[in-house]
Amino acid sequence: MAEPAAEPGAPRAGEILVIGTRERLLEIAGSGTIVGPQEFARTRPFTVNDILRLVPGVFPRDEEGLGARANIGVRGLNPVRSTKVLLLEDGIPLGFAPYGDNASYYHPPIERYARVEVLKGAAQIRFGPQTIGGVVNYITPAPPERFEGVFSALAGSRASAAVNARLGAPLGAGGLLLQGAWKQGEGSRANQLLRFADLFGKLVIQPAPNHELALKLSYFREDSFVTYSGLTRGEFAADPRGNPFPKRNDRFETWRLSASLGWAWMLSPEARLTTTGYWHRFSRDWWRQSSNSLQRPNDASDPACGGMANLASTCGNEGRLRDYDTFGLETRLVLPHARLLGGIGGETELGLRLHAERQARRQWNADTPGGRTPGVGVNGGVRENNERDATAIAAFAASRLDFGRLALIPGVRAEFIDFRRRNLPVDVIVGGRPTGARTEPSSGRARLDRLVPGLGATFDLGGGLVLFGGVHRGFAPPRVEDIITTTGGSVDLDAELSWDWELGLRGSPRPGLGLEATLFLMDFENQIVPQSVAGGIGATLTSAGRTLHRGGELTLSFSSAEAGVTGPGADLFARAAVTHVATAR
Repeated sequence: MAEPAAEPGAPRAGEILVIGTRERLLEIAGSGTIVGPQEFARTRPFTVNDILRLVPGVFPRDEEGLGARANIGVRGLNPVRSTKVLLLEDGIPLGFAPYGDNASYYHPPIERYARVEVLKGAAQIRFGPQTIGGVVNYITPAPPERFEGVFSALAGSRASAAVNARLGAPLGAGGLLLQGAWKQGEGSRANQLLRFADLFGKLVIQPAPNHELALKLSYFREDSFVTYSGLTRGEFAADPRGNPFPKRNDRFETWRLSASLGWAWMLSPEARLTTTGYWHRFSRDWWRQSSNSLQRPNDASDPACGGMANLASTCGNEGRLRDYDTFGLETRLVLPHARLLGGIGGETELGLRLHAERQARRQWNADTPGGRTPGVGVNGGVRENNERDATAIAAFAASRLDFGRLALIPGVRAEFIDFRRRNLPVDVIVGGRPTGARTEPSSGRARLDRLVPGLGATFDLGGGLVLFGGVHRGFAPPRVEDIITTTGGSVDLDAELSWDWELGLRGSPRPGLGLEATLFLMDFENQIVPQSVAGGIGATLTSAGRTLHRGGELTLSFSSAEAGVTGPGADLFARAAVTHVATAR
């Protein structure tokens, strides 16, 4: 098995680092955590949640047991579908619609990655559009400097199994990396079977001195039998892991194809220009018999499905069918201040992103459990059929101004977002039955422009400790459907806005001992919440107005090898992460 990879230096082609090295973390005015190769080797993670549990302030909620659908909450924010965090892979959006629908129904296996960076606080305005909860950046491994391979396999209860293989080799001054992973399991409930495969490749070449190109390709495929519906209180009391819905009726099929091309130009040892173009195609078909208790079989509302006993025979289902295309171009320039401001140390980073995404959303209700086309019976037909677009131009500037032991880090991000929606014909339903008539098409458009400022500071206390703090504007754009109605009209739903504050202490006061303690406050001017307490990710949202999150985080780590207590061949290590949300109202 290959040795853990070394910590990175400057960003390489196709790679935008949120933090970078552990030394770089001391210069950032925001709470941050790097989970690197050593932690990966120690924890042997099975899913991404095993890694994120090492990060203070982060609450990863398991859903199906394989990490296929992430539910990541930060500092008391809603974890459902990770809508309140920004997920990145090598610095570019991992989500299929970060501007128009920031819900995560897809997550690569943790085996694809070598490091994870999590950044909160004022420093996160270098990334967007989400700047409230935090940034999670997954870093793919670099091609090795010599030929090497990794293979692992495991098996367990409930039909769980996993295989992972990786091959890498140098090619001139660059290299090639190929990886494949496959997982399956029955999850935590009856009548389920989850299975997915992930293929990933990276090619790095250096066509000229100080220039590097990186091409990345990935393909993900999931074909699972998994329900969306929960249990009633009586069903849970009878069997907490039960599932009354037949396995074959609830089917979740997705595939994702992704490509990116990155270029890095080292202008000098301190100055660099990185540019990355990216494209994702994501398709999701989820056929399910029930999404909530109101949709369960009932004689009065659906005579053709008179009770739960008919789930496998006459009860229909609904297909939530989604297709997403996402593409963009992002460039970043880092310049040392020796070129700009004379005697003031530090550096300035400038960035620009052009981004576009399109959603094709359909809901087809079938008449039978195995139906995969719109039905004509009770509760059948075409219920949703629309296209939703979001295009955005984002720019930012952030500087680090060094004044000896004190550093000030001002920054600002600008987001210019255009939303469009085209509502295509759907069936007219009267008395719960399609009439044969169709609605007329309609369309709507909305625009949202926002400045997101931030100011942070660090102070070197000496003895390996750094004091940091900051304040920044928290911003999250609404979904397309939240501001443009089914008839093309506008909805009075503003962006999610807050002022977020931090004060913390980090460092290594003794060899082998690391700590970070942070106090945080998120003061929302307008928090977006579901209108119903029971509402899930598809619930109608509303502007809730003022809300407040306040608390603290603490992480401690110890390594006997780094402390010199044991030799390099043996290491006793410990790590603890604690989060306390004292106020959430």
